[in-house]
Amino acid sequence: MSQAVAFQLEVPDDLAKFHLPDGVQHGLDWLLDRQDRGQPLTGDERREAEGLVSLADLLTLLRLRAERAKP
Repeated sequence: MSQAVAFQLEVPDDLAKFHLPDGVQHGLDWLLDRQDRGQPLTGDERREAEGLVSLADLLTLLRLRAERAKP
């Protein structure tokens, strides 16, 4: 059974500027490029890529919700 959890989060006005740091984005791009070329990732690399993609998705979701909440 799944459960819904609601919470309120205060976000800074400049949330649109939030993104993965350049080095982190480069590492994610490198892992995804390897995968796209058919090169298998190790278990650790796959977990790292999945975690970074989840973080990038969360930042995107926060930015979108903040934009919708603006008057």
